[in-house]
Amino acid sequence: MTDRTPRTDPSRSGGRFFSRTSWPEARFVADMLRTETAGGALLLLGAVVALIWANSPWTESYAGLREFVPWPGGARWHLDLDLASWAGDGLLAIFFFVVGLELKREFVAGELRDPRRAALPVVAALGGMLVPALIFVAVTASTGGDGLRGWAIPTATDIAFALAVLALISSHLPQGLRAFLLTLAVVDDLFAITIIAVFYTAHLDLLPLLAAIVPLGLFALLVQRRRTWWWALLPLAAATWALVHASGVHATVAGVLLGFAVPVLRGRRGGAGLAERLEHRWRPVSAGVAVPIFAFFAAGVALREADLGAVLTDPVVIGVVAGLVLGKSVGIFSSTFLLARFTRAELDEDITWSDLLGLALLAGIGFTVSLLIGELAFGAGTAADERVKVAVLAGSLISAALAAVVLTRRNAVYRRLAEKERADADGDGVPDVYQRPT
Repeated sequence: MTDRTPRTDPSRSGGRFFSRTSWPEARFVADMLRTETAGGALLLLGAVVALIWANSPWTESYAGLREFVPWPGGARWHLDLDLASWAGDGLLAIFFFVVGLELKREFVAGELRDPRRAALPVVAALGGMLVPALIFVAVTASTGGDGLRGWAIPTATDIAFALAVLALISSHLPQGLRAFLLTLAVVDDLFAITIIAVFYTAHLDLLPLLAAIVPLGLFALLVQRRRTWWWALLPLAAATWALVHASGVHATVAGVLLGFAVPVLRGRRGGAGLAERLEHRWRPVSAGVAVPIFAFFAAGVALREADLGAVLTDPVVIGVVAGLVLGKSVGIFSSTFLLARFTRAELDEDITWSDLLGLALLAGIGFTVSLLIGELAFGAGTAADERVKVAVLAGSLISAALAAVVLTRRNAVYRRLAEKERADADGDGVPDVYQRPT
């Protein structure tokens, strides 16, 4: 979900994990939207506008906009959706298409192709999903019933927000720290997609699901031909999405499947592979359109007449906040530490455990996918869903604040170290021996 920079061949970096590795106006805008800060800023803007509008005197107009059905005649194909549902089921499919491209590229030609290198992010992501889920279940177990349906809400990390915060803080932090967060996010996304497909499918109609194999297979066949039949790819992608949606499986899964169908490896002439080129092309649409619009429709919770005391003492709210703030940090840090302690796995030599703690806190920013799971668990627009929105916003803000404190201090340490190295440089301009900060 993020703009990924090319990395060095893992086979040349030893045994360590995550080592260093049109029109001018339109091109400028697209390049800007590929940066973490721009994507995160637009995501935040959409959420803030929704919150202000939903709590203004014009709150009914916001609710009316969310509930407007642009195609009431689409009931036959389950497409009589309101705008909020189109944002979650339709636009987020673009977001997950980019995720699918990224996932396949990582497993075929990236950090995760080597099982030894993949072990650390896989275990860290598993710990970062298992511990928040257990905390949520422990907090809400006494309520029983539907409350437990939200167990997966605090398991997701919003990589756009997390990378935006990291980009704002980091001027001297090790590059390997960003690589760790990126690779962790890839595995986190894969598990989140699996959870949505397996645990949040209310009903399953096998006929349209099987029928979706036909346009998906044609898409996979034609995309191999590069410039031939390109005009047919969008209709085939739309047909795949519609059939998966009609089957009862969440339609965003179609985006991932379409991303998986795109080849990764480069052609005979070299250059970037097709998956990398499509990711480069579609990321601005995802970061600049799809995700901010989803945030706008998903984050608008009215608090003016809400009983804040009841909201803040709701076990579901407490479980989500505790899962994001405490569960994510404990899960990622402890699982990584235990794997490094009892195996030969180790972090990049430039990263300290204090750096990793800040990164684990940063992973508690769970916005886009957490809000989506909340809607799937409790139903969009329900009272429980509204409280989940409050919890996700609160947990994400607390996690971002705590991570900013830790990483800002670490950034200051690395900045002082860099200044000292420049001051101690020899006459030939070569700095003295690097000393790893503690």
